[in-house]
Amino acid sequence: MNARVPAAEYHVDAFNTATASTNKIHDDDVARRYGFRGGLVPGVDVYAYLTRAPVERWGLEWLRHGGVRARFAKPVYDGDRVTVRATDAAEGVLAVDVFDSSGDRCAAATAWLDPDPIERPRPPSADRPTIRPPASADSLAPGTVLGSLHDVFEPERADRYLTDVRESLSIYRDGAGGPLAHPGWLLRFANSILSGNVQLGPWIHVESDVRLAGLVGPAQALDVRAVVLDEFERKGHRFVTLDVVVLADGDLVERVTHTAIHTPRSS
Repeated sequence: MNARVPAAEYHVDAFNTATASTNKIHDDDVARRYGFRGGLVPGVDVYAYLTRAPVERWGLEWLRHGGVRARFAKPVYDGDRVTVRATDAAEGVLAVDVFDSSGDRCAAATAWLDPDPIERPRPPSADRPTIRPPASADSLAPGTVLGSLHDVFEPERADRYLTDVRESLSIYRDGAGGPLAHPGWLLRFANSILSGNVQLGPWIHVESDVRLAGLVGPAQALDVRAVVLDEFERKGHRFVTLDVVVLADGDLVERVTHTAIHTPRSS
């Protein structure tokens, strides 16, 4: 592997889009009880910041068949002036890091074109539970099929999303003859399908391995499915890893191996 050389750098004034969320890790008072400085900017929004670099590099080609593996190591807080720095890690590979205003690395990702497909069987469609059980080792046991989500890509909503995540690239407004769904917006479904199937207290998104497989345009119907791959304990936290697929009008457009702390330890 060649030594990393600078490719791009830009700055984002982080915005906490989830202050009204049921996930109270985004609430200042609750987050402080878990040892944080304040409410956390959602990891899926930090992911949105770091996807700018591969889109600038590869454009529609990456949105159609790109990959990114991202890990969120430290919180980003509302109002932080974060630096997103991309470097060429190898031929056809970008390393993307997100730093807070003090210079600490908050997130690290690797992005590339044409990732190998995930060979696992796709999760089946299922109904969501009428009464969601509390998140636990039992309710999130490996092999558990989660109830599906359904949505429609509406450009009006998407435009507000682009503003919230400080995205100015024109490709999302007219990149393929019309508006396109942002990969960060699509990744939100990996969080939503978890919270839509189990009762959660404050919880934290920590890692996503994303494979993009197609564009999503206006009025396309989305079907989101997931199955639990793993549930485990580490340092007092309980984690869950999901296999999530997003279908648009029946075609695969995104697959995610998504890991979160579903029950954090109290500080």
